[in-house]
Amino acid sequence: MQTAQYKQPNTSAPMDYLLYLGLGAVAGLISGLFGLGGGVVIVPILILSFEFQGMAPEISTHLAIGTSLATILVTSLSSIYTHNQKQAIRWDLVKVITPGIVLGALFGGILALSLNGGLLQLLFGGFLVAIALQMLVYKTVEQSSPVPKPLLLGIAGTGIGSLSTLFGIGGGALTTPFLTFNGVKIHHAVGTAAACGFPIALAATLVYGSATIPAVHLPESTLGYIFLPAWLGIVVISAPCARLGALLAHRTNARLLQKLFGIVLLLLGGRFVWLNLS
Repeated sequence: MQTAQYKQPNTSAPMDYLLYLGLGAVAGLISGLFGLGGGVVIVPILILSFEFQGMAPEISTHLAIGTSLATILVTSLSSIYTHNQKQAIRWDLVKVITPGIVLGALFGGILALSLNGGLLQLLFGGFLVAIALQMLVYKTVEQSSPVPKPLLLGIAGTGIGSLSTLFGIGGGALTTPFLTFNGVKIHHAVGTAAACGFPIALAATLVYGSATIPAVHLPESTLGYIFLPAWLGIVVISAPCARLGALLAHRTNARLLQKLFGIVLLLLGGRFVWLNLS
């Protein structure tokens, strides 16, 4: 079996907890500032960290995605609270889009568990490149057109939920541009995207947390494909940082930060695509 050549890694050393804390701080800021859910930061760094410590690629990608989605359960609550205080969440849209999101999240999680780790990592790299290009070239357009019809919201929610669970993100990278393109103001779109991240994370956590994997291929302290030490280290600091990011989103012009972040994602995504294609 291919994974037999890899050692069982020790991924809960003190230095690793410092990594998880730092990762949680960055992910929280990104979540609140851009409405991205933090997974676009958490997943690639966890993959690199796990593989550096000797974990098989067949396991590391799924474990990084499952852990990321479980952390968004906590991060999204802090972001939702702050955006709701600013009256920036369109709860009428959240209620309509949530059923599709949950259905899509369940489908995306099951699909991800059926994919080979290398293929999943290749797809994730391509997704990061697409998100990076979106952040670098997409310009927010606030239109006066009516908000999407319930049917369109349901279809979009299913697609957003599927892709979010497949790649370990909170859905904001997809929800925010979709809503702004359909006439929702940017701050309302970011706040609504943050609220949509919770049902995505909840459904995905149930799928990844209940997965059965041979224990010999996993580090200790895992719940299905959720690595508990990383989850704990990230959520401890990500929640307050998500609140800070949400506050900054209402006070700053984040366009320059968005471009810089897009460049980082482009490099990370390109790396995953290059390694798995070659």
